Amino acid sequence: MNPKRILVVGAGHVGLYAALRLSKKLSPREAEVIVVDPQPHMTYQPFLPEAAAGNISPRHSVVPLRRELRRCKVVAGAVTRVDHANRTATVQPITGPVREIRYDHIVMAPGSVSRTLPIPGLHEHGIGFKTIGEAIYLRNHVLDRLDVGAVTTDPEVRRSALTFVFVGGGYAGIEALAEMEDMARDALKYYPELKPEDMRWVLVEATQRVLPEVDRDMGAYTVQQLLKRKMDIRLDTRLESCVDGVVKLSDGDSFRADTIVWTAGVKPSPVLDATDFPRDERRRVTCNPKLQVVDSDRVVEGAWSAGDCAAVPDLTGPPGAYCSPSAQHAVRQAARMADNIAAVIHGREPVNYRHKHAGSVASLGLHKGVAQVYGIKMTGWPAWFMHRTYHMSRIPSFNRKVRVVVDWTLAFFLKREVVALAQLHDPREEFVEATPPVR
Repeated sequence: MNPKRILVVGAGHVGLYAALRLSKKLSPREAEVIVVDPQPHMTYQPFLPEAAAGNISPRHSVVPLRRELRRCKVVAGAVTRVDHANRTATVQPITGPVREIRYDHIVMAPGSVSRTLPIPGLHEHGIGFKTIGEAIYLRNHVLDRLDVGAVTTDPEVRRSALTFVFVGGGYAGIEALAEMEDMARDALKYYPELKPEDMRWVLVEATQRVLPEVDRDMGAYTVQQLLKRKMDIRLDTRLESCVDGVVKLSDGDSFRADTIVWTAGVKPSPVLDATDFPRDERRRVTCNPKLQVVDSDRVVEGAWSAGDCAAVPDLTGPPGAYCSPSAQHAVRQAARMADNIAAVIHGREPVNYRHKHAGSVASLGLHKGVAQVYGIKMTGWPAWFMHRTYHMSRIPSFNRKVRVVVDWTLAFFLKREVVALAQLHDPREEFVEATPPVR
């Protein structure tokens, strides 16, 4: 029997977990698993705020693909087209000519990208917060702005340098804002020229609440905690422009800011636009509860999807509900999908995905947090501890779990690193200046 070829597009939460489970469920004689992703690692996104704040090493928030997926074939490149009618995917490797990969089953798991709006100046001045590179850049940028604020004698330059705007009040925005403010406040101990009140941290949220995944009282508690830290919380407010770094809000306020972080939601990866898979009105791949791609209730044989890019019915919710784009669902969907693919290859029927959302946990900085798990609500240190415990248990590989725990343990005894390594973003600048051009 020729082994079935399973192509996994994307190595995020869904892609990595599905490929890992498939490689364990199926022998090499039964299936060949090929994983295509332009990055050599999977980013555990819930750890991005802690990596940006210096609580853990950035390298410990990513999982190397080749080390974890030793039974799979890893292709470093991007899928540029999928012709499922002919079971063929076009792949552009990071170097070399385009090639085509034929497959028997495909797992579409390219994930999501930042959902942006046509706001003047956002393209030029905005910073995203979805990748480890963006997290490292934001950390270095915030610390660099403290240096600018400490050395300048111009009050306008200082005010702009020390104004930090975060757009979006979901988990990504709240955690990024809280962790970065916590880090910056900690760093001010080494800046005698600056006081905490010199900094201005602004949250801009278009709706009337933050953390929509938890009950309103928990969202209100979060806002109260941020206000106690002298943060400027703007609910029911939109960012209308940030041309030349001048932030203009829908409430009429206007001010300069050197830091504008965009965390206002996600949308399915544009990779899906180059496929022939059916999509819903939000451009997600339409799936049935078995995680098979469907076109008007007709199963598209050999096609599977899950995670942020898929519209998966939530069988534990009201009729018409879909699973939220969370890491919690992605990891569990990946396991169910891998089991279903293995079942189909073995001639058995696939099983519905059913998981009731257990709840949510969020960090609000060191030793501060909010959590709502199985209806139980926690705040402060217990919520922060649960946040860390849960995500430590979910990050793939024993290696990464140990490294993260070691980082956290050392942080109890050693002071936080608050040095900016801005040269990382342009490492050749000094060498180029020192090297005269040859004429």
